[in-house]
Amino acid sequence: MAKTAVSLRELESRVGQEVGVSPWVEMPQERIDLFAKATEDFQWIHVDPARAKGSPFGGTIAHGFLTLSMLPKLSESTFEFSDRKMGVNYGLNKVRFTAPVPAGARIRGRFTLARFEKLEGNGVQTTWSVVFEREGGDKPVCVAEAISRHYF
Repeated sequence: MAKTAVSLRELESRVGQEVGVSPWVEMPQERIDLFAKATEDFQWIHVDPARAKGSPFGGTIAHGFLTLSMLPKLSESTFEFSDRKMGVNYGLNKVRFTAPVPAGARIRGRFTLARFEKLEGNGVQTTWSVVFEREGGDKPVCVAEAISRHYF
């Protein structure tokens, strides 16, 4: 899937519109285990496949924060900003983990531009409504508002 080419100077007219959908990204057990090691969150539902088989999920699931941490990957594989010199993460609003991500599942992000604000100087602040989907799932696995600052 090709990246969506976006001009920040023209993005203001797209408030309220879905601007891009990321490619699917796999969430294998290896990634879940590495995240557990990095964060020292070894809750058995994430890292013990034998025990997790008896859970309501039938197997291990990704940490919610692992799913959320995929936001930069999903964003960078979705957008190519033609007139940006630099972009930075500014924060998040309204994060919810709405469904599990089983080990081995694939996720993607749908990006809708919620707000566009000009910054003093040479930049803009964008607020994106991001819906994380699981392939084959019937509802989102995470929803969040992601705020970014971009500079020309």
